[in-house]
Amino acid sequence: MRMHQPGASAKLAFRFFAVAFVSVFLVASCGGTPTSSTSAPASHFPVSITEPSGAIVTIAHQPHRVVSLSPTATEMLFAIGAGSQVIAVDDQSNFPANAPTTKLSGFTPNIEAIAAYTPDLVVAAEDTGSLVHGMQALNVPILLEPAARNLDDSYLQIKQLGLATGHSTQADSLVASMRSQVGALVASVSKPARRLKVYHELDNTFYSVTSATFIGQAYKLLGLTNIADAATAATPDYPQLSPEFIVSSNPDLIVLADTKCCQQDLNAVAARPGWRAIAAVKSGHVVGVDDDIASRWGPRIVDFMRAVASQVKQIEMAA
Repeated sequence: MRMHQPGASAKLAFRFFAVAFVSVFLVASCGGTPTSSTSAPASHFPVSITEPSGAIVTIAHQPHRVVSLSPTATEMLFAIGAGSQVIAVDDQSNFPANAPTTKLSGFTPNIEAIAAYTPDLVVAAEDTGSLVHGMQALNVPILLEPAARNLDDSYLQIKQLGLATGHSTQADSLVASMRSQVGALVASVSKPARRLKVYHELDNTFYSVTSATFIGQAYKLLGLTNIADAATAATPDYPQLSPEFIVSSNPDLIVLADTKCCQQDLNAVAARPGWRAIAAVKSGHVVGVDDDIASRWGPRIVDFMRAVASQVKQIEMAA
């Protein structure tokens, strides 16, 4: 069940809280006072979850036939111990290896194909192809977990999924572990007098990420200056840079998130006109990361940060 708060003031209030955090609370079955997800037992249903849009999704019973149409949500569900409740995932969900991959699409969802799995909860990143309307017509709760803007969004989505599936304790433990690992990685990187510059490559047409994204925030936490932040006039989050701009910015580190899609590596980058003059190319600090890990805001963001932190420490040691 999905509903919106009535009244202009209530809508404004929900918009405000959506910017700061995703509000998650329990609604007692007899209409009692909502309690927090951290204090309520994992088996306490029904639960209600407030999405960033202000929509409230109510899940009457613990779901046991979950369909995930989001690769990130799939990773989160399995990481919190809800994998046995997942009966189908979309065609892009390739991790973990035992996820029940199907031909379902999160980009062009087929309502009839999804309904064939008789789900009691659907999780998706976006409302494409009238997905929400289609699930509402079938009386199937659907929870939207959009692309995270920062690590806090990621943590809160994990907690939401824990609440939605009856795994709040495991979700809280995972978030605590992620926070601890991220903190340790940040502490392991020294703060040099000159901030190192990084260029993050999404594909070989030079799309990148700014600090307004969850990946950009990871770079910021590690003390790096993101060259894409100086090119936000066109778009504040995923701008397309020019090769001339990248060369002139002279990044100390280049992170390639297009190793699988576009087969990019140090040799391919060095072969680009003028790129051999870039500090990162000259020193060999061009690191390839798994495309999926670098585009999903789930638990493996820690692996991404570990790879970047390792490169940063190598650059500092060589300085």
